[in-house]
Amino acid sequence: MLALFLPLFLILLLIGMPVFFAMLAAPGVLLFSTGMERDLSLLFRNIYNGIDSFPLMAIPFFMLAGELMNKGGITLNLVNFSQSFIGHVRGGLAHVNILSSMLFAGMSGSAVADTSAIGSMMIPAMEKNGYSRKFAAAITAASSVIGPIIPPSGIMIIYAYTMEVSVAALFAAGIVPGILVGVSLMIMVALMAKKYDFPVAGPKSSWKERGHATRHAILPLFAPVIILGGIIGGIFTPTEASAVATVYALIISVWVMKTVTLKDLPGIFVKGAKASAVVLLLVGSAIAFKTVVSLSHSAEILADWVLTISENPLILLFLINILLFIVGMFLDAGPAIIILGPILGPIFISLGIDPVHFAIIMSVNLTVGLATPPMGLVLFVASSVSGERIEAISKAILPFLAVEVVVIFLITFFPALSMTVPRLLGLVAG
Repeated sequence: MLALFLPLFLILLLIGMPVFFAMLAAPGVLLFSTGMERDLSLLFRNIYNGIDSFPLMAIPFFMLAGELMNKGGITLNLVNFSQSFIGHVRGGLAHVNILSSMLFAGMSGSAVADTSAIGSMMIPAMEKNGYSRKFAAAITAASSVIGPIIPPSGIMIIYAYTMEVSVAALFAAGIVPGILVGVSLMIMVALMAKKYDFPVAGPKSSWKERGHATRHAILPLFAPVIILGGIIGGIFTPTEASAVATVYALIISVWVMKTVTLKDLPGIFVKGAKASAVVLLLVGSAIAFKTVVSLSHSAEILADWVLTISENPLILLFLINILLFIVGMFLDAGPAIIILGPILGPIFISLGIDPVHFAIIMSVNLTVGLATPPMGLVLFVASSVSGERIEAISKAILPFLAVEVVVIFLITFFPALSMTVPRLLGLVAG
């Protein structure tokens, strides 16, 4: 059934069927064609059962917090803060773009939100400063994938719920890989800046100017501290943390910075609800699909087949990274995780790979896929924001994708990069 599901699923996507309906139609057709019509009711019943979960409430809350932060002009403060410290170096605005994405990631957890918020400000500024539009769009798209890696992360919440892994452990495990991606991109920019003589954004800021920028950014920067500190310290659960983050974003935007009015709130709530509905429907359909997979024993059959290739986990991890990278070219990270997680996760866990380590490998790989041609979602967002053709952005982004692929393999073959922080915090066994 699994061998038939994936081709049928891709065919339905290619003809334009929405992902949610394709994820239900493909297994539904196969159940009917294999004489298992009685299980169709189980398929649809599990859509609601998959959504009806307390941990999943974190997704709409984090999305709403991100919308409030974005609408409240938090992005501008983060960009100004970044520029005051590193804007004076050669290629400074490209560095500012990356650092702003890293800081914004601690509040939004969304690559699309990052591309839209940072790109709308940085792409015109970089073009005005002498960068080509395609380069500005490419660095924006490449750095935006940090959003779902540095916690909080909607993708990690989905994986944790689907695979019954600790959300707190995944959040802690994503800190170093996220920073590593950002630093690696900045190293690539520094190398390119020397070769192509990138412009300097402006004179070096004084410490007084840096202090002024820090004062305006300090409250937004406290958001990830509150979220992670509360979760890791055991003060509240990830779901409760998401609600706290929303209230914090609301207070800052409406009453402290006063950049959001009460009249703006209904529109922000509706936008957050629509985005959350899309994700939750995908999760519900994935849980339904997972139930069908378990009934057909497809995962066990696939595991036996994979082990005929090799029983060496390092070789299999290398091959699975290639598979995930290819999948990421065509499928969004969320659906890919909830389709492939229940299939691939048990195989590697049985080989001795830590569940949290494999979750990070899969999450980072598929997140990078968001910026990978030809179907990377953030490429389309960057194209929309910049007005540049996707083909041009796809060519300009290749050096940055190469760096991110290197980081993926480092995370894969050096587990300490992702596992040290959760181990130190006692979230996984030492």
